[in-house]
Amino acid sequence: MLNITIDEIQRDPLKYLRQVEAGETLVVFRADEAIAELKPITKDKQLRPFGLCAGEFTVPEDFDTPLPEEQLSAFED
Repeated sequence: MLNITIDEIQRDPLKYLRQVEAGETLVVFRADEAIAELKPITKDKQLRPFGLCAGEFTVPEDFDTPLPEEQLSAFED
């Protein structure tokens, strides 16, 4: 991870974008405070497998029954 200032990135933005493209993560600082992080986009991000949480929870039988009137009126207040 490389720390740079706004002034540095404004002087030669292409230089720093090439570093990001090469895999480097940059943290941009203004007055000793980090304000941004530039990092490469990962193209080979793995998708979560289908059914990852299978069996972790169950949907109750009454899931889609209407709510009681007092609960419905609480949303309207």
